[in-house]
Amino acid sequence: QVQLVESGGGLVQAGGSLRLSCAASGRTISRYSMGWFRQAPGKEREFVAGITWYGESTYYAESVKGRFIISRENTKNMMYVQIDSLIPEDTAVYYCAASTGGSRYGRPRSTNEYDVWGQGTQVTVSS
Repeated sequence: QVQLVESGGGLVQAGGSLRLSCAASGRTISRYSMGWFRQAPGKEREFVAGITWYGESTYYAESVKGRFIISRENTKNMMYVQIDSLIPEDTAVYYCAASTGGSRYGRPRSTNEYDVWGQGTQVTVSS
């Protein structure tokens, strides 16, 4: 079973940038669709960004398009999300997730399509 650990969160001013990392261990993630989700206090966990097995396709929630860039390095068993132009509404716990049962070009977006989750990393954006 693969394990996921996020890092890179923190407190940042509005307009700033962060790069979140997701380190996988236990198994290679090269044949898993991967995604980033976030959960703000009192809200449901929501999809942010996803990437197919070999990075051929990336896709985003409308709310983050143009500000978030997801990427992966299968040789290092890593996934990333670059977040620019942060706004207070981006404040949340960010989770990386793996969808282990899908296909190469699958683009899962819902939480129930992902079956492996990290513990989350807090991102706080001050205004």
